[in-house]
Amino acid sequence: MSSSSSASSGASASSGSATPTPPAGNAGGGQWYPPEWPERIRALAAGELTPVVPRRAATVMLLRDTADGPAVHMLRRRASMAFAGGAYAYPGGSVDPRDARVVDAAGPTAAWWAERLGTDEATARSTVCAAVRETFEESGVLLAGPDPDTVVADTTGEDWEADRAALVDRELSFADFLDRRGLVLRDDLLAAWARWITPEFEARRFDTYFFVAALPEGQRTRNASTEADRTVWVRPQEAAAGYDRGELLMMPPTIATLRQLAPYGTAAEALAAAGQRDLVPVVARARLEDGEIVLSWPGHDEFTKRIDPA
Repeated sequence: MSSSSSASSGASASSGSATPTPPAGNAGGGQWYPPEWPERIRALAAGELTPVVPRRAATVMLLRDTADGPAVHMLRRRASMAFAGGAYAYPGGSVDPRDARVVDAAGPTAAWWAERLGTDEATARSTVCAAVRETFEESGVLLAGPDPDTVVADTTGEDWEADRAALVDRELSFADFLDRRGLVLRDDLLAAWARWITPEFEARRFDTYFFVAALPEGQRTRNASTEADRTVWVRPQEAAAGYDRGELLMMPPTIATLRQLAPYGTAAEALAAAGQRDLVPVVARARLEDGEIVLSWPGHDEFTKRIDPA
């Protein structure tokens, strides 16, 4: 994630440039919309479809300050991906069962995280660990340090890459990785921002917590994910403008959080505001009106769609 080019006006890419051609699945603007959804919505309404239990997941909006305001790190999912192929997203992924193992942490207690995330302590701890682990796996950025007051300054090099690959392949747990390197989890650098749950009619469902964090000084991102074909640093306003023009494909949670980040002048301002944010989960709803499907996300009217039954 180190080369530079343009993702949208004023955006810098760390691997390739963002294409202005909307990938398949675009349905107005840059909103990701799978063509199979209407059929699945009708099947759910008819009692012919059993909703999949969502998998817990975590994603991190990494921010870094620029002369024009904070930029956020995004990756573009490969078009071949079964879920949201071609869409721009943040580093993140599913919680691994081993993320629940206790690690040395510099930040709030497990009880504090449980209250903030609205869940039990074990679930909260594993979700926070997954957020840090997935960020390292997919971007090479590690929110950890040798003590509670410092952060690793450089995660490049063959030894770091070997550990990162072992984490990805599940040959190494995140707890063991931190322990053998003598590192403390810097979860105090994370702030919870939002929670979105994939609609009941989607075949691949996730219960995802969105976190925000500032890029640690000295570290840099790289395209470490096998699921992404390019990455970018882009101001939220510019990424949102690309979405509005239909140039950048995104899922509703991604564009919604980008719009929420846009008013802040620095990464520190966004982090400070995170503590006041409501984490009530956002879940899409679908209803039938005169045979027409109406798809909506509570609190986010811009995503409402009316689907002709034909």
